[in-house]
Amino acid sequence: MSTPNISKKEIINAFKFRHATKEFDATKKLSDEEIKFILETAHLSPSSFGFEPWHFVVVQDKELREMLKPVAWGAPVKLDTASHFILGLSMKAPMVKHDADYIMSMMKDVKQLPAEVIEMYSKFYREFQERDFNLDSDQKLFDWASKQTYIALGNMMTSAALAGIDSCPIEGFHQEKAEALLRDKFGVDTDKYGLSYMVAFGYRKAEPEFPKSRRNFEDIVTWK
Repeated sequence: MSTPNISKKEIINAFKFRHATKEFDATKKLSDEEIKFILETAHLSPSSFGFEPWHFVVVQDKELREMLKPVAWGAPVKLDTASHFILGLSMKAPMVKHDADYIMSMMKDVKQLPAEVIEMYSKFYREFQERDFNLDSDQKLFDWASKQTYIALGNMMTSAALAGIDSCPIEGFHQEKAEALLRDKFGVDTDKYGLSYMVAFGYRKAEPEFPKSRRNFEDIVTWK
C-alpha cells in the first residue's frame, strides 16, 4: 500500500468545488466504476469500535424513486435528475446493543479476534454504552449509529468531489413515513435499520448561483 500523494491544493479545491447540487444534468451518468469507487470509500470509512453500523441502498429503479417523492420533500428534483440516488441506513438497537448477535459476529467472524480479546472488547463496548455515553434507549443507540453512518456520507461526497462528481445530501424527508415505505416496498427490515439520510450523485446542470460562504476560520477554531 503506497503513501497517498494528493496535493493539499487539490484537496482544498475539491472542497471548494463541492456544493449541495439542487439539480443534476439528467443526461450525464456515472459509470459503474465511478459509483463503485464512491461506495468503496463508504466501505472503508471508520466507525466507532469498527462495527460498521450501516447499509447503503442504491435506488436506480424509476418506480421506486417515484414512491420516495411523497415522503421526501427535499428530494423530488434530485430523484428525477441524479445519476445515482443512495439511502443511508443505520442500525437500530437490536443490531448495535452490546449483547447483539451482530456485534459478536463482527468480532468473531469479521475481525477474527481471539476469544480473550473478544471478552475484553465486549467489556469495553458495554461500559462505553452503559457508562461513558449513556446509550440507554433505542433512540440513543440509533442516533449513535447514525453518527457513524454520517462519517461514510462525508467520505463519499469528498471522494466524489475529488473525482469531479457532484452530490447533494438530503435530510428533507418524513422519517416515519419513509421507513414505512422502505419496509413495505424496498424490503428493508426496519426493526433492524432506520433511515439516516439520502444522498444524490451526478453532474451539476448549472454552476451554483451563490459563492460558498463560511464563517471566518478564526471563529471556529480555538488554539490552547
